[in-house]
Amino acid sequence: MDIKSYMTTLGRQARDASRILARTDTGAKNRALAAIAAAIRRDQDKLQAANYEDTTRARRDGYDAALLDRLQLSDKAIRAMAEGLEQIAALPDPVGEIEDLKYRPSGIQVGKMRVPLGVVGIIYEARPNVTADAAGLCLKSGNAAILRGGSEAIESNRAIAACVVEGLAQAGLPPHCVQVVDTTDRAAVGELITLKDYVDVIVPRGGKGLIERLINEAKLPVIKHLHGVCHVYVDDRADLAKAAAIADNAKTSRYGTCNTMETLLVHEAVAAQFLPHIADIYHTKGVEMRGCEITRALLPSIVAATEADWHEEYLAPIIAIRVVADMDAAIAHIARYGSQHTDAIVTEDYTRARRFLREVDSASVMVNASTRFADGFEYGLGAEIGISTDKIHARGPVGLEGLTSQKWVVLGDGQVRV
Repeated sequence: MDIKSYMTTLGRQARDASRILARTDTGAKNRALAAIAAAIRRDQDKLQAANYEDTTRARRDGYDAALLDRLQLSDKAIRAMAEGLEQIAALPDPVGEIEDLKYRPSGIQVGKMRVPLGVVGIIYEARPNVTADAAGLCLKSGNAAILRGGSEAIESNRAIAACVVEGLAQAGLPPHCVQVVDTTDRAAVGELITLKDYVDVIVPRGGKGLIERLINEAKLPVIKHLHGVCHVYVDDRADLAKAAAIADNAKTSRYGTCNTMETLLVHEAVAAQFLPHIADIYHTKGVEMRGCEITRALLPSIVAATEADWHEEYLAPIIAIRVVADMDAAIAHIARYGSQHTDAIVTEDYTRARRFLREVDSASVMVNASTRFADGFEYGLGAEIGISTDKIHARGPVGLEGLTSQKWVVLGDGQVRV
């Protein structure tokens, strides 16, 4: 296969499809979403059979537990894909929405209209559910999509893509609205991120190596986050039962996700009471603990944390624990070592909660809740195209609104500028 020609063809087809999607009414988009969801439910056995091929090959090739977890298409994951598409269909269509329409002294009205970005390229690893999520979000926001999944999920992605194409056809939309790159050749990524004439934005979902490559090589805007070093801070005014439940869930519900807590910060006034309890929970679940000197004085059997541990996104059953003097020290630690992804405080003090929300500079900041809530599905976006820690255009989970831009619109009745 001539990869350059192949990717250029996909880009050209996507650009043509984007013009059709930009004028497609909400009803047609919603019919397509409903049809894709129905096809995914109907084809659950086919999807899992394809996924079995991928997971078997990944185990044989020695992939780690975190990747295998992300690769798995369980019954729950398939239901979530279908439900996510149905949630997207139920959401208001942002395209064409006009905001802040105001009269000017000249008599003209000036406002901003939401419009699609155009063609979105999504590059992702392992997670085959991204194929459905990305297709749904791009479709509802009026964008054509070029999806390039990892080679480890090629059969799963092909099976899901078949459901997407079927749903588009049922709604009378061209198949090129959503195209899955049907090659595992890595050169396809290099071509996609330089297709300036056809692709408007790139969204990576994958490991640090992939995202660093795109930052360095892409000739297009990139919506991204590089790390997921998330924190939970247990304040001395926390309900410790809540704190234990949150610290447990934030770390152990899934190890391989970017919103999993990697560092636990505990106020020194409650450390002696809280740490032995949470350590018992982590020990039972096989989580390796690495602690500061004060933590190790309370938990002598755990490993000493190094400076590198405070920077680490483990994506594994490992956690770094630090005892801090107060909330100032917790916020300072997050500012120094965090990745501006998701950070949480557990406290019953309203004033401290408000201060934490204001001063912690992350895409998602939480009070008395697990960091694992930081995704588009839980935020009511239906699904997410990815999470951005950038500060321009989109930040946090990127849903429909993050896949649109705004243009100025002016309504007049014959006015001319004097």
